[in-house]
Amino acid sequence: MSLRRRGTAAAVALAAALSLAACGADGGADKDAAGKADDGGKKAVAQGGKDFGDAAAKTAAMGTDAEAGEFPRTITHALGKTEIKAAPKRVVVLDVGELDNVASLGIRPVGYAPTEGDDGIPGYLKKEAGNPKNVGTINSLNLEAIAALEPDLILGSQLRASDKYKELSQIAPTVFSIRPGFTWKENYLLNAAALDRTAEAKAKLGEYEKKAKQLGTDLGENKPTVTMLRYMPGKIRLYAKASFIGTILDDAGVPRPKNQQINDLAAEISPEKMDEADADWIFTGVYGDPSKTKRDTAESNPLWKDLRAVKAGQAKDVPDETWYLGLGVTAADKVLDDLRGFLVK
Repeated sequence: MSLRRRGTAAAVALAAALSLAACGADGGADKDAAGKADDGGKKAVAQGGKDFGDAAAKTAAMGTDAEAGEFPRTITHALGKTEIKAAPKRVVVLDVGELDNVASLGIRPVGYAPTEGDDGIPGYLKKEAGNPKNVGTINSLNLEAIAALEPDLILGSQLRASDKYKELSQIAPTVFSIRPGFTWKENYLLNAAALDRTAEAKAKLGEYEKKAKQLGTDLGENKPTVTMLRYMPGKIRLYAKASFIGTILDDAGVPRPKNQQINDLAAEISPEKMDEADADWIFTGVYGDPSKTKRDTAESNPLWKDLRAVKAGQAKDVPDETWYLGLGVTAADKVLDDLRGFLVK
């Protein structure tokens, strides 16, 4: 039974995909993955979960033994093994990290699931990513819309969509990383393996690492400390080492205050504890509508006004879509440019 019925309704497309699976064609998905493909799989790799800390090392061990240009190829990933029979041409991505990954490798996806409350393509990816169709959001995927696009590869993560893995793998071969964030380099290579673009991805990462190292060199021996502060609805975070931005600062050798040198995504503080954000520089992001966060309350606190960075005029707003939501090599490169502009005199 084929999914290739252009012009059919989205519901019919999904029904065809599910019928296809019932006939025994599972898109190459590993049948042993069922135990992880549920909400428990999400919790295990979320912040504080039992599998959070070693997610990067585990992802680095995934991928394929196939040679460049070799298909079919089998990809080992977070939820098992998936066979990809031919070079993918119609790719659906389920988060901005995967969007960044494929766009940086010259592939324009046919479908994309943005972050909640953000319908569009991030500004820094509009040129490279093209105009993929919306397929829901990272936490509320539209399976009918995905099936209607007739993809030949779906890229996502266990954290975002483990509970939808079975249905997705019935639509097309599906490859999942463990989670987005501090694993972004390993995720990039995993996605590249599925796309047969490993050499290109390694070259991009090499350029990034060279650029990060040069920034650290140019900052000299007396590097300033940096706090990464983010306002979100209901919480204020100081981002730590196990985060996207944390890996970039580490790669550039930029030091952090001791209270942020922790192997976690972030530490949460209240507006009454703004002194914990103290550093030579503070780079602030806001997720969503600022009025729905406690930014104004926090920054009207005398403790905020007393911070070193604030007194020195070195508390700066930065783009949330690259510094905190970026999750890929294109965003990382832009963060390095921003850091150089702020820190190198």
